[in-house]
Amino acid sequence: MKFFAFVLLFSLVFCSEIESEFSKWTQTYNKAYATDEEYQYRLAVFASNIDLIDQLNAESNGGATFGINEFSDLSPEEFVSIYNGFIAGPEDAERPQLDLPNVAAPDSFSWITESKVTAVKNQAQCGSCWAFSATENIESVWMIAKNLTESNMKPLAPQQIVDCDKTDGGCNGGWPHSAYQYVINSHGQDTEASYPYKAVNQACHFLAADVEATISSYKYATTNRNEDQMKTATASVAPLSICVDASKWQSYKSGVMTATQCGTSLDHCVQIVGYDTTGSTPYWNVRNSWGASWGEKGFIRLAYGHNTCGLAQEATTAVV
Repeated sequence: MKFFAFVLLFSLVFCSEIESEFSKWTQTYNKAYATDEEYQYRLAVFASNIDLIDQLNAESNGGATFGINEFSDLSPEEFVSIYNGFIAGPEDAERPQLDLPNVAAPDSFSWITESKVTAVKNQAQCGSCWAFSATENIESVWMIAKNLTESNMKPLAPQQIVDCDKTDGGCNGGWPHSAYQYVINSHGQDTEASYPYKAVNQACHFLAADVEATISSYKYATTNRNEDQMKTATASVAPLSICVDASKWQSYKSGVMTATQCGTSLDHCVQIVGYDTTGSTPYWNVRNSWGASWGEKGFIRLAYGHNTCGLAQEATTAVV
């Protein structure tokens, strides 16, 4: 009898602690719910995510660490359906390959320090990662080609691709390959200032007069998921667009995510901006599009050499 009383007391205390933590969380992230039923449901999801975070950290074994963040009231299934968005289109009959230089890539490299990467973006509640990944790559290759830096580059408009690329599904998903092809067919991409991001599907209102950057083609950076090729391409050509399995990224906080911590079923597209193979755990530095408050100021590190999260399967870059 005493045992069951102890279990009941422990459960009440635990629930009270979780609700107190949830209350603090709602204040931190300015969350409000329309009904008590929705509040209770989100509290239950939050508690479930706490359990999942504890499990992921227990299984980490020196890899990535996880914690609560602005997405902690969403179930993993809800999160993937809202914030990812990779949907593969028809495979290219011929995968046009980058002509890589016959040089040894340095052991570490960062396009951020070269000032060829724009600020972290936020796709918000729209499955437009594919449009963001393509846009971020186009921005970088344009800066490299035109000798611009982040300070004098006008950010480009992913919303244009969301609205105007009719091959893909806008906020319902797509992939970078057809985003590139849309920009090629449209003879360029507008600026973010002229075509601001709204995180919803809209009627296309692209204006040719507002075009800031153009591309002529796109290329694949790997054959047979070869990360040494990706390393050379990253250091010598551009920050690459990649697509990954981000199903375990929702609560990522810091550290190097290893191949054992995620699968290879692609559901999200991002941008490789550099790598470091000098440490005990070599990694790729990857820019996400969930805002700068997520992860390591908007970035995640993925272990090098193991196709971590499927990162080597769809690595591409636009060509100016």
